[in-house]
This record gives sequence, structure tokens and C-alpha cells, in this order.
Amino acid sequence: MLDSSVRLTSLICGTEPMNEVWSPRVTLQRMLDVEAALARACAAHGVIPAYAASVIEAACAVRLIDAGMLARDAASGGNLAIPLVQQLTAQVRQLDVEAAKYVHWGATSQDILDTGMVLQLRDTFALLDAGLQTLCAALAGQAHKHRATPMVGRTWLQQALPLTLGLKFAQWLDALLRHHERLDGLRARLLVLQFGGAAGTLASLREAAPAVAQTLATELGLALPAVSWHTQRDRVAEVAAFFGILTGTLGKMARDISLQMQTEIGELAEPAAPGKGGSSTMPHKRNPVGCAAVLSAATRAPGLVATMLSAMVQEHERALGGWQAEWDVLPDLARLTGGALAQTAQIISGIEVDTSRLAANLDVTHGLILGEAVMLALADQTGRLEAHHLVEQATRAALQSGRTLFEVLADDATVTQHLPLAELERLLEPTHYTGQASASVDAVLALYTTRASRASQHSSHLPQE
Repeated sequence: MLDSSVRLTSLICGTEPMNEVWSPRVTLQRMLDVEAALARACAAHGVIPAYAASVIEAACAVRLIDAGMLARDAASGGNLAIPLVQQLTAQVRQLDVEAAKYVHWGATSQDILDTGMVLQLRDTFALLDAGLQTLCAALAGQAHKHRATPMVGRTWLQQALPLTLGLKFAQWLDALLRHHERLDGLRARLLVLQFGGAAGTLASLREAAPAVAQTLATELGLALPAVSWHTQRDRVAEVAAFFGILTGTLGKMARDISLQMQTEIGELAEPAAPGKGGSSTMPHKRNPVGCAAVLSAATRAPGLVATMLSAMVQEHERALGGWQAEWDVLPDLARLTGGALAQTAQIISGIEVDTSRLAANLDVTHGLILGEAVMLALADQTGRLEAHHLVEQATRAALQSGRTLFEVLADDATVTQHLPLAELERLLEPTHYTGQASASVDAVLALYTTRASRASQHSSHLPQE
């Protein structure tokens, strides 16, 4: 039977690992992980008896929680933590009546919810980190392979100048390398404990508060911030913005690829697979379904980010509506971002390149896109204004007559007295006018190599499980 909490579209715009991180089961378990760590931290400093911490920890298993009842009770309690603590306390009471007195000691509901969310974000960052590595490696491979593959560049959806396909891949890679840097910074700022008690003072823990807080942070593998952040939501707003910006970059890639997949263009294609991209009525269709999923995520993400930014305006020490608005929005953003990243990595890893169509599309204007190259060469002899006038006239004549730009220019004595036919022919060869495209590819690949080497060294120094 289908789980009623699962959306039918959950794997179109998401992945199983990311969906699991934000599933009801894991959400509750992360909150219980915080409760168990809280009990251990309190016991470590004599705030509650050691035996009570052991009993509480034993009861912090999501299989013991009635999720349906919890969801119904949350409607009355205002958040998930209140009915969760009630059920946890009942479970502990079954094991030891005295130990039940010490459940949730010193904390408030938001401490449990926020810290559980931070643990989920830590898992999310790990998935995104791996996904970024996969996509960057695929882009680096494609950029290297197509470093000098000529294609036409387009501005305002019109043919502009020649460039290389490798440059497009390198530009995408360059952006994603910056996202990887952003992710590193996010980890440092976001992976912190939320622990302030009812009003952010931890007054209920008296003199033991600093020690309990530090131990709780250590137990959970989080940093201890200088102060609790119940209504200071810049951290989670930054995470949301990161999700939105990353998804936007992936959407830009998907937009370009889907445009280049159009029948009339035919330069790129998503990797083929059984049942992928077909039409229910048109057997000939090969739809960019991966790009569609990424573009769907990129379309939805900005509105969700806007909600997170709006939710930053919170009242005094505890929010009335703003914090609550985050609960469904941040998980949706994480799922969309993870799904878009996975789809893009799959597309780039197996992308099909039709070099013959790239070459054919370069010649669609019969040389008109190289007018600038001819103009600049002429300008050295005639001055820029005169050169521009000559090439503009030739362009107009080529369009009216259906001849190539070379043919028109070759018939113009004013042009040929400055540019021999062989030089004119060379100037109208697209591969001779890609400027710094290949050098730019090399520069980005060098950045990628440095990043990959640094990441490898970092992972080699991590403790082994």
C-alpha cells in the first residue's frame, strides 16, 4: 500500500536519499537523537540521574512513536515537539516511572526542532557535496573533451560569435566550483547547536547550563554558538538562499541544454534510456525530461526562498508564524535542490554531442557571424568607422542576394585591396575567431584540479569509521 506521506512526484523532482533525509521517520528520529543527547549531557553534569539518561536514551527510537497520533496532536500543540515529548515521556514511564520525570530537561520545543533540523541539514550537505563532486567531475571531463569543439554562441537567442562547446561546460563548472565554496562556508555557520530553553537564557539549568550546552553540542557533533538563535534566522535563510542559487545555476544549464535539443538545433541530447523522454502520442519524440525536472525545481525554488526570507521577521524571543512557516518550506527546497543536482549530473555524464550539427549551425548565416573579425582586420587599414560601414554594406548585400559574406566581400575592391582573398578566407573560418575560449577552459580546469586535490587531501585526514 502506498505511504500516504509520499508524493507521487517525489522522484521526478527529488531523489530517494534526499527524500529519506527529510522523511517523517528521519525527522522524528533526529528530534529523538537530540532528546537522547540532552539526557546524556544533563546526566554528565549531575543535572539528572545517570540511570534516567540510560532509560530515556533507550526510549528514543522512532519505531516506538505513533506518528499518526503525533501528527493529530501537533495540530493542537502547535508543533511536533510537544506531542513527541509527551509520547517519549509515556514510553520512558513504562520503563521507569522515576526516569520519566527527567525527559526534555532544560530544553524548549524549538531547541529540539531546530537542532533536529540542523542534523538533517548536515546529512543534506553531505549528499549535495557528493552530488557537486560528481557533476563537477562530469563537467570537467566534457570541458576537456570539447575544449576546442567549435560552436556558435548566442545572445538574445540570436547567433552571435563562434566559441567552443568546452567553454560552455567550463562556465557551468566555474559556477559550481563557487557553489562548493559556499557549501564549505555554510557548514561552518549552520552546523551549530540550538539550545536556549524557554527564552534563550537556559535559566532552568542554573550554573550547569554552560557545561550541559557544551556537552550536548559535542554529543551531537555540532559547534556551540555564542548565544541561542531562536528568532535570529539568518542561518537558515542563508541555507535557503544557497539552495535557491544552486538550483538557479542548474536551471540555467538545463535551459541551455533543452534549447540545444530543439529539433531545429539538434546540437545536444540527453542520454538515452528505455522509457526516457518518450511521448504518449508521438513515437518520434525525444523529450528533454531531465531538463524539465531541473527547470521545474528552478521555477519553484525562488518562491520558497522568498518565504524563508519573509519568515526572518520574528517577534521578540519566540516567533509567531515566521518560524512555523519554515517547517515545510526548507525540506521542500532541500528535496528540489537534491533532485535537480542529481538530474543534472546524470544529463552531463551521458550528454550526447552532435558535432556535425554544431558545425552546420555555425554556417547557418553563411559567414555573417564573422563580420566582426573582418571589420577589425579592415580597421587596422581604414579606421574602425569606415571598416564598420564596409562590412555592414556587405552584410546587407549578402542577405539580399543569398550569397555568402565571403563572396560579397571578395567582389569588393575596397576590401580586397586591404585583405587578400586568402586572408579573407582565414578571417571567415570560425575556429580562428574563438578568442580566449580554450585558454578560459584551461583556467577553469586548473581551478577544478586544485579544488579536487584539496578535497582529496581533506578526506584523507578525516577519521575512519
